[in-house]
Amino acid sequence: MKWISKMERKYGKYAVRNLSAYIIALYAAGYLMQALSPEIISYLTLEPMYILRGQVWRLVSWILVPPSQLGIFTIIMLYFYYSVGTTLERTWGPFRYNLYILSGVVFTVLGAFLLYGILRILYPTILPAMGGAFSTYYISMSILLAFTATYPNTEVLLYFFIPIKMKWLGIFYGVMLLLSFIQSGWPGRVVILASLLNFIVFFLSTRNLHRYTPKEQQRRREFKKAVAPSRVKNEAETSHKCAVCGRTEKDGDHLEFRYCSKCDGNYEYCQDHLFTHEHVKAPGNR
Repeated sequence: MKWISKMERKYGKYAVRNLSAYIIALYAAGYLMQALSPEIISYLTLEPMYILRGQVWRLVSWILVPPSQLGIFTIIMLYFYYSVGTTLERTWGPFRYNLYILSGVVFTVLGAFLLYGILRILYPTILPAMGGAFSTYYISMSILLAFTATYPNTEVLLYFFIPIKMKWLGIFYGVMLLLSFIQSGWPGRVVILASLLNFIVFFLSTRNLHRYTPKEQQRRREFKKAVAPSRVKNEAETSHKCAVCGRTEKDGDHLEFRYCSKCDGNYEYCQDHLFTHEHVKAPGNR
């Protein structure tokens, strides 16, 4: 998804670092408000009906609503979500992790308005209320699914004493979501689909998921460390140079270079960019 890379280069400096800590802090604030004044939660939920009547704060205040009642298992799960979220941020980078969470929030809001509009058309005499249907529960679930897709073979201690690989945990939650999707009516399906659309967009529509696996990240770190000294050498002495990343044959014996027959001109690329680069076309051939 090249547009994400372009956005990252342009806006990456604005990304919020350690976003998972802020998410947990919002949950903590929600639990505090719930304990001090339980009725206030009803003024924070995502309700398109009230938003259209002027209560615009509900567009963002719903992320303060805790996904469940506070208890020991909730605290353990929040810590778990913080751990996997922090790991994802280190793996993807702050910008992509920010974009993943933000897209989950935006899709949830759009899903709420979509459902509200459909219900208003089908039942014009009834004012549909979403209640707590749209919440951060599925956004938290999307973080777990993203971690599972990135680290399927990582073993974690569920509740600090149950060893389990993430792929089995992800399969379990995936089956539970599928059953919930099947058993729910179409309004419930809209809720689930909208809240998990960020996971679908980021993973099922990208061909570059392998770039973010632990093995690939480690390989990239080792490669950068190994070739750093060679970048100070005179590039005029090299025979090959990638038109995208600038690497030459001196940056590693494993590198292979090929000319692209679809580009107008003599453009050479390494094996990492031979099939992924944008073809260079002369003005008259565009």
